[in-house]
Amino acid sequence: MSEAKKRLSWLVEELWKHGYQYYVLDQPEISDEAYDTLFRELVELEEKHPELRSAYSPTQKVGGMPLKKFPKYKHREPMLGLQNVYTPEELEAVFDRWQEALGSAFSVVVEPKFDGLAIELVYEKGLLVMAATRGDGETGEDVTSNVKTIRSVPLKLREPAPALLEVRGEILLLKEDFRKLNHDRASKGEPVFANPRNAAAGSIRQLDPRVASARSLDLFCHGIGGIEGAVLESQAQMLEFLRDRGLKTNRLTKRCNNRAEVEKYYRDMEARRETLPYEIDGVVLKIDSFGAQRELGFVARSPRWAFAYKFAAQEGNTILEDVHFQVGRTGAITPVAVLAPVSIGGVTVSRAGLHNEDQMRLLDLKIGDTVVVKRAGDVIPDVQSVVVAKRTGKEKPIRFPTKCPSCGGKVTRIEGEAAHRCANIACPAQIAERLRHFASKRAMNIEGLGEKWIEMLLQHKLIEHYSDLYDLKAKDLLTLERQGERSAQKLIQAIEASKTTTLDRLIFAMGIRFVGERTAELLADHLLTIEAFLEATEAQLMEVEEVGETVATAITAFLSDKHNVSEVRRLLKKGVTPKAIERSAGKDTLQGATFVITGTLPTLSRSQAEAMIKAHGGKISGSVSKKTSYLLLGESPGSKFEKATSLGVKTLSEAEFRKLLE
Repeated sequence: MSEAKKRLSWLVEELWKHGYQYYVLDQPEISDEAYDTLFRELVELEEKHPELRSAYSPTQKVGGMPLKKFPKYKHREPMLGLQNVYTPEELEAVFDRWQEALGSAFSVVVEPKFDGLAIELVYEKGLLVMAATRGDGETGEDVTSNVKTIRSVPLKLREPAPALLEVRGEILLLKEDFRKLNHDRASKGEPVFANPRNAAAGSIRQLDPRVASARSLDLFCHGIGGIEGAVLESQAQMLEFLRDRGLKTNRLTKRCNNRAEVEKYYRDMEARRETLPYEIDGVVLKIDSFGAQRELGFVARSPRWAFAYKFAAQEGNTILEDVHFQVGRTGAITPVAVLAPVSIGGVTVSRAGLHNEDQMRLLDLKIGDTVVVKRAGDVIPDVQSVVVAKRTGKEKPIRFPTKCPSCGGKVTRIEGEAAHRCANIACPAQIAERLRHFASKRAMNIEGLGEKWIEMLLQHKLIEHYSDLYDLKAKDLLTLERQGERSAQKLIQAIEASKTTTLDRLIFAMGIRFVGERTAELLADHLLTIEAFLEATEAQLMEVEEVGETVATAITAFLSDKHNVSEVRRLLKKGVTPKAIERSAGKDTLQGATFVITGTLPTLSRSQAEAMIKAHGGKISGSVSKKTSYLLLGESPGSKFEKATSLGVKTLSEAEFRKLLE
């Protein structure tokens, strides 16, 4: 028992230490595998000796039993909001007021303004005893059981810990994790989240902590409500103190000495906004000195010593003029809001996503409503809410169609799914969408076969299936309106060139539900031939990396339809030749390594680089994670570079990549 107690105590301290190295310092000292080995040993020891298990053990971050409701929590110090400024002139007025009160010798700490959920963590004698939402500023909700599941939140502070520490911060869901979460929810027929902030807030307000635990939430600390047992003099000193205690702060925080430096920081953050791994909607500036903060004091519900300098609006109000219903290639019927044009973030928006009937009902939308529309980053504009106060009584209800808007076929909704679908496999809208997907660049790459060509070919009944494309002759196209010999010949040549392709492209081109480019690559790498793919069982498919039950079921459902298999065989008969990537003997230089590619490489196209990696035994991933071996870095990298930097993933230039191959 004595030895077990010593070992258990050592494991707890060691795991907390490595968590600090990883999440706070971004300097992991051991591999993920080594960490997991220590964690498993701790789990086994605690199972053998449950009486030795501490409430602050790293194993207690997995989530407990569901709650019936969240208890209320009254903050010792109010969690106040910030006043906003939007223009350089408004910022100048703020600095003028500060200079009038403080003179010219003061510094300002600036940091990104996160678009997340405000939270307060309360530590007593170094132990986390409470986590509460902001609520109305005076009273929030006790969400401790959910916040404990966030990996970057320590249950125990590093020593020396103060007697009391009330930490203020922001809970976030990274953009990449948001996309994965929505993809997963869509695949299960569940409503998707409108944006990462809603997803983070929704996760923290789940009564079952296991739901929050399953989502990759993160937290950045940026302030304190109260502290006993330590004396801090400034914002910069406070952030360093929080980092030393094991709490995560943002590395982009900076100390500025004048307004010009603040303006430059604002412009830099605005330029980097789309490449950051998380959503921001401006920057926050705070007077650095706590003494100066006390001197400036508060006004109403906001401090005079801190402001949010907001970016150009990413949302706006407009009128919902109509709702159109689009039919996708899988038969899913998606409502699309038709809006009175509105400028949001410098872009004119006239359409926005509504996702499904459940989302429309949740928003209680009506034609003629004034709605709030949000556009952020690369996310398609979404209708966020209705301005109910502006209703006149003339608004009209929206009725989801019972018949397909394209073919008039029956619309069904499978139990447990959010989407309505047209059951007619001959639906023209589905055929058009499927052909567009089949011909797209990352599928069969039939250059020039765009929407107009497909529309004409279908309208004149020259094609009905993918395979019909390979029967077309230039003379067939010359019969179509305003088509010259040159354009007709060019399209025929592109169709002919597409016959030589790779197995992953052909699998992706089939348009199987849930099978994207990455999954198609993994299937091709594992199964190697088209025959093996066509004959694969659900059990065999689930042996493929990253292919779970949902994807395997969708593939087997596709392959069990004799029309689908016949269509693939017709493609093969007409000369389509899919080849798996062949690895040269003795060239497994990259065996076991996983690569992610970002940016534009100097001499290689992305597909060439991917082929070289696979030919040498490496794997390709679409997203950066702790399991990524290398990030192949080109010009104008995106958010993947930020993520790789935060995780300590090694980056390679093209020249270094070529050297690695040698």
